[in-house]
Amino acid sequence: MASVGFRSSSLCKSQDMDFFKALSAKLRPVNVSVLNCKSKRLGISSGEVRSNFLEPTKAMDASETTSDINDGCNAIDDLLTTDCDGFPGKSTPKMSTVGHSTNILWHKCSVEKSDRQELLKQKGCVIWITGLSGSGKSTLACALSHGLHARGKLTYILDGDNVRHGLNSDLSFKAEDRAENIRRIGEVAKLFADAGVICIASLISPYRKDRDACRARLPEGDFVEVFMDVPLQICEARDPKGLYKLARAGKIKGFTGVDDPYEPPLNAEVCFPCKTRSSFCLNSLKNGRVI
Repeated sequence: MASVGFRSSSLCKSQDMDFFKALSAKLRPVNVSVLNCKSKRLGISSGEVRSNFLEPTKAMDASETTSDINDGCNAIDDLLTTDCDGFPGKSTPKMSTVGHSTNILWHKCSVEKSDRQELLKQKGCVIWITGLSGSGKSTLACALSHGLHARGKLTYILDGDNVRHGLNSDLSFKAEDRAENIRRIGEVAKLFADAGVICIASLISPYRKDRDACRARLPEGDFVEVFMDVPLQICEARDPKGLYKLARAGKIKGFTGVDDPYEPPLNAEVCFPCKTRSSFCLNSLKNGRVI
C-alpha cells in the first residue's frame, strides 16, 4: 500500500480540482476506489485487489456542499496522519532504541515463521558447527547440507571464510572483530531460521560467550551446537590451508590454537570426539571424511 503519511489539507484549498482525482494523484500508484469522509473510511484498491479489512462504502454525492468536502478533507487528514496501521483512536506506539538505532518500531506481519515452516514442510533452525581450523567443520556442513537436500529439505550454509568475502570483509581477526563477526553471522542465521530454512553455520567461533549469545537470540530448541572435538595436533597435522605453518612461523598473529585460545562448548547438543583412534581419525580427515 502506498505511503499515506502526507497532510491532505492542500486538497481543501483547490475547490476547482475534482476531489477524488486530487486524492488519487496523492495516493499513486494505487487508485482510490471508494470514499466516505464522514465515516472516516478509506478503501484503496490496486487493479482488482481490494483491502480485506476496509468495507466499501457509498461514494459522496455530487450535491454535497463545499463545506461537506472541507469537513471530509479534515477527516481524511486525521486518518492519513494517524499511527497504528492507519486506524484513528489508537495510542501512538512506543518507539525503541536498540544499540545506536533510535526511534525504531518492530513491524509485525501476518505471515509468521509457522506459516513459512508449513509452506516448506520443515522446521527452521540453526545448526552451529564449531571447532579448530582443520577439524572438518566445512566438510561436515557440506555433507549435512547434501544429505538434507536429498531429503527435500531447504538448507543454507554460512561458512566462516565465505561470509568474510562479503558481509564481514571489513573485519579483522582481532578479538573485538571476531566477536562482531560471530554477532553478525548469528543475526543472519536467525533470519534464515525465521524464514523456515535450516541454516548451517560453520566457523571456528572460538569464544564461548559469543556462541552462547547467538543461542540466546533464538527460541529454545532452535539452536543446535555441534562441536568438532578434534585435538590440535591432528588439526595441525592436517593443516589443509597451511595456516598452522604460517602461524608457527610468526606470519599470522592471533591464530586460534597457536597464540589465541579456543574455548570448547560445555553443553553442545552434538559432539564429534576424535581423542581416541587418533591415527584413524587423522586419515579420515585427510581423505575428506568426518567421523
